[in-house]
Amino acid sequence: MYVPFEDISEDSRVWVYQAARQFSTREKELIAERLTTFCEGWNTHGNRMPTSFQILDDQILVLAVDESGLGASGCSIDSSVRTLRQLEDELKNNLTDQGKVTFKSKSGEINVASALGIKSKVTSGDIDAQTLVINPQILNKKDLERVWILAGNSWLNRYFPN
Repeated sequence: MYVPFEDISEDSRVWVYQAARQFSTREKELIAERLTTFCEGWNTHGNRMPTSFQILDDQILVLAVDESGLGASGCSIDSSVRTLRQLEDELKNNLTDQGKVTFKSKSGEINVASALGIKSKVTSGDIDAQTLVINPQILNKKDLERVWILAGNSWLNRYFPN
């Protein structure tokens, strides 16, 4: 069952999806419509779960489920990914590829780069230890306050001189 994001438990499990580009106003409306409908029927083993979503910075999609009553099963998680892939195809905006790094430029613009080529972004100076990057270790809604972390405090730290 859909629950407004501000009302869902702070302990709710979250999945953070990084879009390849910002969503337009129309796209955000479409996402809200589709995900509200999806959340209304999202269930595990036939039991509906309190679920929600939020769009951060016009480019980061957060899906949340309160597992306090019943945890999300593999099948229910698969159904959420199917829904996101359908949106991804319709919007022509990569959401589900986990092989990317989202970071904010010095001017605050959100950029997305392939994780395989991220070292070149460090070498070129596009990313330094003070650059904000998406924290891939967010697991719960309460952790969203740390969705952006310094690159020097992330797995990218290996690329910076000590």
